[in-house]
Amino acid sequence: MADSKIRVLVAKPGLDGHDRGAKVIARALRDAGMEVIYTGLRQTPEMIVSASLQEDVHVIGLSILSGAHNAIVPRVMDLLRQNKMEDVIVVVGGIIPDQDIAALKQMGVAAIFQPGTAMDDIVKFIRANVKPRGVPAV
Repeated sequence: MADSKIRVLVAKPGLDGHDRGAKVIARALRDAGMEVIYTGLRQTPEMIVSASLQEDVHVIGLSILSGAHNAIVPRVMDLLRQNKMEDVIVVVGGIIPDQDIAALKQMGVAAIFQPGTAMDDIVKFIRANVKPRGVPAV
């Protein structure tokens, strides 16, 4: 992926109004050389997937502190499948109880980043898991 920037969409789904963590992550990814699209607060799964499709992102980062991950993540994953976007990596950060992690990963979430995860670990994970896409269209 050295020839083109990794594109990451950072989204705050649901009614959660706290976005400081999402903004910190967005800045860290940008500082690491990635192109970051931050969608802002109160995004629906439909808005997130639509923006991801329009922006041709490699990664969707969902920041969820509200406890709504078991409702939001399955819908996002379903919409990605419907739009033939299975190559987009989905990562989830925030307050995710340990007992929910296995189910989220089974749905196709690539990684869960709980509070206290080092920014470098998130950057390294994304760099290691984003695969180059075919030759760009001219």
